[in-house]
Parts: sequence; C-alpha cells; structure tokens
Amino acid sequence: MKKLKKEDIKQEVFDLYDDYAHNRVSRRLFLDKLSTYAVGGLTLPSLLSFISPDYVKKIQIKQDDPRLKSEYIHYDSPNGGGSIKGLLSKPSDVSGKLPGIVVVHENRGLNPHIEDVGRRAALAGFVSLAPDALTPLGGYPGNDDDGRELQRKRDRNEMLEDFKAAFHYLKNHPDCDGHVGVVGFCFGGWISNMMAVELPELEAAVPFYGGQPTEDIDKINAPLLLHFGELDKRVNAGWPAYEATLKAHGKKYEAYIYEKANHGFHNDTTPRYDREAAELAWDRTIAFFKKELQ
Repeated sequence: MKKLKKEDIKQEVFDLYDDYAHNRVSRRLFLDKLSTYAVGGLTLPSLLSFISPDYVKKIQIKQDDPRLKSEYIHYDSPNGGGSIKGLLSKPSDVSGKLPGIVVVHENRGLNPHIEDVGRRAALAGFVSLAPDALTPLGGYPGNDDDGRELQRKRDRNEMLEDFKAAFHYLKNHPDCDGHVGVVGFCFGGWISNMMAVELPELEAAVPFYGGQPTEDIDKINAPLLLHFGELDKRVNAGWPAYEATLKAHGKKYEAYIYEKANHGFHNDTTPRYDREAAELAWDRTIAFFKKELQ
C-alpha cells in the first residue's frame, strides 16, 4: 500500500479527530466513525496511525541538545494545584539575564511536543518555562489519550492559576530579566488569552487557536498576537466578537488566519500540521516576543 499523505485524507477526518481530541466524542464513537473512511484499500489501523501524534520522529530539539540547558523544576501554585512541575530551558552559551516565555500545553498535559516547543523558544534567545498542569494527578502519563482524561479531572480555572503562578516564578527567576510573555496552543491558547486578562504585568501574549474571553477584556494590557487556522470553524466562531471588543477598548493586537490550515496546524507531530503556516506563525511569534519583551 502506498504511503499516506495529508492530501489523501478528507477534511471530515480532521474534523472528526478534532472532536475526539477535544472530548466531544468518545474513543469508541471516534473509531466507529473513522472506520467509515477506511475504504479503497485504506485500513482503519493505517488511518488511525496516520492521524495520531508521532513523538519519536518529529521532535526538532532533542532533550540533551548541547545548545541548551534544560531541567525539570517545581514551583509553588498556592491558588492552583500546589507544587507544579515544569521544563525550564535557556541557551547554554548565554550568561546574562534573558526575557522569559511561559509555554502552555494543549488539553493533554506536558507531552513531548510541547517540551520541544519550550526548547525551541529557549533556542531563540529566551528562558522558557513549560509547566505540566497534570502534576497534581501524577503528571503527563505518557500518551495523549490518558492525558486528556486526566486533564478533564482538573478545573480549568484552577489550572489557569497554575500558569499565572508560572508567570510569577519565571518573572522572578535569576535567569530572567523580568520581561515575560506567554504562548499557548488550543487549551493553552485560552490560557494565554486569560492570562492577558488577569495579569496586568504580562508583556505579551500569543494564543494559537485559543478560545476567547468574553468578560473583562478591557483589563488587557499585553499586546496580543493571535493565530487561527482557516478551517478551524469551532474556535474561529468566537473571534469576531473578541476582535470587536478589543477594537472598542483600543487594545493592541495582531491577528492572522492561515489559509487552508486546521486547528492544531502548528503541531508537527500530526498530519494536521501545515508546515508553511506553522513556520510563518512561529517566526512571527519569535519576532513579536523580541519586540515586546524588552
């Protein structure tokens, strides 16, 4: 059988995976529906394997990359989950203080992909902290299915407190110069938006396809850089109202909608990945942080 390509997969399959990844359908229903697309020599196992994350081959920056100093730390989150684990990374060849970036995971805990994104941020010239909101439940369990189930057991506002605490930890860290921003993906995109609402001292926020706040938008001080996939109808539905409120209050923001890109287009471990959109969005993100965190 020929090797599957993204173009071989119908958009309905990506939409179905999005429903499953966000707990709108059970695994059994997901597999039942997915099987209807296993036609023409395409088997269900091969289709499932193709759309599932690949954390072995897709990591860009290895954990032991000599260009970085990366270590797991714990910080206090008294209003959240207590002691929270996170991956702290910085360039190994820099002795002075650097701006900080909090990197917020999707709805499945600190998986290898988000750790990789944290290391990418550090390699770009920042000290990054990628927390694991699943720490109170034992941490990321090693696979995304169990990770999603664990994250559903935590209150999302309590998890928001964990990431707000990460901001304060990083801002006061001896390797950080006190200028701190946040970037987050999916659930992490919502966290990024909410941190902008609730942390007046936050200096930059970059939500990737994140849910939008509906209250207290007038409290936002941080400049925003927002990334959306054109095909992500679920998240995009809330953007017009959010944008109108940002405009009404004179908030500083940039927003980009990437043509023909799905929700999760930045995640290079799944076929929803759109290389052109992801690389452009990440370049814009790093340039935005370098401009605002100074």
